[in-house]
Amino acid sequence: MDPKAGYITLEKDHYLFTSESVTGGHPDKLCDYISDSVLDACLTQDPNCKVACESCCKGNMVMVFGEITGKVQLSYETVVREAIKEIGYDSVEKGCDYKNCTVIVALEQQSDQIAQAVHVNKTDEEIGAGDQGLMIGYATDETPEMMPLSHMLANKLCERLYEARVNKTLTWLGPDAKTQVTVEYKAEGLHLIPLRVHTILISTQHSPSITNEEINAQVREHIIKVVVPAKYLDESTIYHINPSAKFTLGGPMADAGLTGRKIIVDTYGGWGGHGGGAFSGKDPTKVDRSAAYAARWVAKSLVGAGLCNRAMVQVAYVIGIAHPISVYVNSYGTVKKGKSDADLQTIVAKNFDLRPGMIIKQFDMRRPFYKKLSAFGHFGRTDPDFAWEKIKDLSHEL
Repeated sequence: MDPKAGYITLEKDHYLFTSESVTGGHPDKLCDYISDSVLDACLTQDPNCKVACESCCKGNMVMVFGEITGKVQLSYETVVREAIKEIGYDSVEKGCDYKNCTVIVALEQQSDQIAQAVHVNKTDEEIGAGDQGLMIGYATDETPEMMPLSHMLANKLCERLYEARVNKTLTWLGPDAKTQVTVEYKAEGLHLIPLRVHTILISTQHSPSITNEEINAQVREHIIKVVVPAKYLDESTIYHINPSAKFTLGGPMADAGLTGRKIIVDTYGGWGGHGGGAFSGKDPTKVDRSAAYAARWVAKSLVGAGLCNRAMVQVAYVIGIAHPISVYVNSYGTVKKGKSDADLQTIVAKNFDLRPGMIIKQFDMRRPFYKKLSAFGHFGRTDPDFAWEKIKDLSHEL
């Protein structure tokens, strides 16, 4: 087959896997940030507030819509404009202008029927799931963060683009950017070994004054070399830097944006599966968010204990019911010798309380810290607020 068509001949048991990420200035991520900014503002006034806030944007217009119930008195328009400003959109030429964009607010009260089923007159132990659904957590020992290398690098490249713009290392950068990293892996039995970075793609918004040659050189020097360990780069690594040639107009002026449209960016970059639910704009009674964090905690704890090299954990819920209706663990055959995946499920049942109210208490999730999760992934980060990344000690189960 023609290698140019994406079919590349590799050594036996070698394969390529690609993950992508986007910066906070991407229109979908702008919407995630706005939704989580509304959530944080509500939780600041009422930690028990129930929030399901969606956002969309196009051109110089942003709309927030959904359901909010709580003891809050907010100017949602002010929250939205401040969020747009924080992302860096202060002119239409960049992609949106927080000062004069149109802001439409369509927020209503949570359904009484949902409230009665989920949380009214219930203790933390009794709080039911905010909806039905399934959530997935994943962990792998291929990186210190226990995240897939392809996705960790894609996220970190985006984070470095953000840093280089904010600290003015690269003054020509705009808020909008996308990255993509292809890693060559080797399968040694059931273990995955990342060997090298095969391809790096970076498309970043830029000022009109800079040339493509300058962009290429400066992105390699100040972004790629800072993020990607030299051991993964070689003379065969392929670079695609701003392949569209021009990217001066970004954000909502270039593309429409919508909360929750980058769920694979938010999680594992295509590894491990996804339950389908978005995170941003949802208070922690929404298990789409809180239980996905808990599933990551479980998977990371299993791998961190040495019980397996990789783990995918699925949990599923029914609206209004506290306990999950199913818990599933798949170690991809990497479970410690002498144990089975069934044993891992027993360990999870003994050591983790996956009721929504208990997850909320475990991670102290009624705090306003969510907007800093809205870009660069919800997992594999060292911020102490992200308590699901702290491995639970399971040494007694070895």
